[in-house]
Amino acid sequence: MTSLSAEPGRPPASPRETPAGRFRVLRRHRRWPVALAVAALLAQMAAAMLATAVRQSPTIDEPVYVGTGVVYLYEHDLRHNPEHPPLGKLLIAAGPALAGAQFDGAFAGDQQQVGQHLLYASGNDAQRVLLAARIPVIVLTLLFGLVVFAFARDLAGPLGGVAALALYAFSPDVVAHGSLATLDVPMAGFLLTAVWLLWRARRRPRLCLPAAGAALGAAVATKMSALPAVPVLLGLTVLSVWAFGRARGPGRAGRLIAVCAVSAAGVALVAVAVVWVSYLAVDPRLRWTAPAGVPSIGGPRGLAIDWLPFPEPFRDGMRVQFGFEDLRWTGFLFGRVYLGSLWYYLPAALLVKTPLGMLALWAAGIAALLAVPRLRPAAPYVLVPAAVMLAAAMTGARDLGVRYAIFVPMFLAVAAAGATLVRWRWTPAAAGALVLFVAVSSLRTFPYYLPYSNEAFGGPSETRLHLHDSNADWGQDLGRLADRLRDRYPGEKVWLAYKGSGIPSYYGIEASDPLLAPPGEVRGLLVVSNSWIAKSDPRLTPLIATGERIDGVGHSITIFRRP
Repeated sequence: MTSLSAEPGRPPASPRETPAGRFRVLRRHRRWPVALAVAALLAQMAAAMLATAVRQSPTIDEPVYVGTGVVYLYEHDLRHNPEHPPLGKLLIAAGPALAGAQFDGAFAGDQQQVGQHLLYASGNDAQRVLLAARIPVIVLTLLFGLVVFAFARDLAGPLGGVAALALYAFSPDVVAHGSLATLDVPMAGFLLTAVWLLWRARRRPRLCLPAAGAALGAAVATKMSALPAVPVLLGLTVLSVWAFGRARGPGRAGRLIAVCAVSAAGVALVAVAVVWVSYLAVDPRLRWTAPAGVPSIGGPRGLAIDWLPFPEPFRDGMRVQFGFEDLRWTGFLFGRVYLGSLWYYLPAALLVKTPLGMLALWAAGIAALLAVPRLRPAAPYVLVPAAVMLAAAMTGARDLGVRYAIFVPMFLAVAAAGATLVRWRWTPAAAGALVLFVAVSSLRTFPYYLPYSNEAFGGPSETRLHLHDSNADWGQDLGRLADRLRDRYPGEKVWLAYKGSGIPSYYGIEASDPLLAPPGEVRGLLVVSNSWIAKSDPRLTPLIATGERIDGVGHSITIFRRP
């Protein structure tokens, strides 16, 4: 019987070693379950986003982005929606352009009207154009899922990567906003990609740093709210280059400091170039006339705008954004209507809208990043950008939804992977049970991901009692309302107070406006968007109080009957 006999001329193999060829075979076999798990998670996420995208009517912001993006592509004109840079809207508009959407270049309305004209008055199938605009964001969301997996695998191995991807793929907020033609998920995903590339630059800086600069530029070229992360990522660039230099052996500190500074400058230069290219892609001559209503911003903010190395349309867009921040917006939290903003609004909204198992894994992952020596070097990369971005968002004037912090479930999914490295006996079972809890909670809300809230706050049907706007009711259920009225209430008089960008008559809804009629005439079905109810409009409140709640549509619209 032969056992470990060697080939002629080769030393015998050690009993504890596996021959190289066999090791490669075993490693390939171990990869297959991971690859299948990744494919399955992304496939279910794609199915959830597509099913959601097909049924939802346009949310409040979507027609603006779709119409503006189409104007960019067809007319090469930057005049609409300067408060957001072009890249995300160009990606969104690629869908309608490839689908052959018709557009009337002579139409002269504002940015909201342009989007509605494209969808409803240009001979297009509105839902088909809208779905075509949503597809690029869905594809990007799935690609960012691969980034989450790769980042987490780099930190915690394949098991951690799969756990992180599961949290990402089952995140109701990521699914909800990843299936809309909006800018929040693309910006956050590009930012996460930049951070992951900076982490990998600790070993391969020449390859990863330029790519990180491009990803950072893509985030800024999609949404200006990425700007607070720029100094953080430049600091991480220095950290990565310093770690790479020190790992190669002792050398002159002065030379390494110079290399770090040059590297950070290079990443910044690439990011700025991407922003410029996104504007030049729309109009190579960069023709620009500041639109009426751009506010004059003075003081330190005005100086900061003037010093930015970006095109004039970008700087005017920042002036518009600061103008929005100077307004007082109406907010709603836990049943209270208020004017202005609450510093704790976003943490509170995340507490409501994040699955309970996910919250537990986030906490465990953060603790692991800070406590496990192997993970500690990654803590600045995963935690600091998310913390700085969240702190910046918490100072904002608009308490309108967790979409302003959509980067949190992305970054903390990566952080949660660290929990799989904690060497406690019950760690694998506990982590697996929490991931399963997240999956069940997410699947139970299908296909109503936008109004999701976790079990501690009553689930999606109760979200309207705690939050409003893009947390629950963003105008997404006009098509479902049309089906409900046709199936259950045919021929009845309908009064509609709808908050959204869809046009009810396009969906076959013939309704009157209860805000324009004497209260005594409002009889029959009173259909009200839940955001209107949350704001306690004095014109609607008496009508609702004297009506009987008989039905609800998609957790975003309530139907009352008034005698």
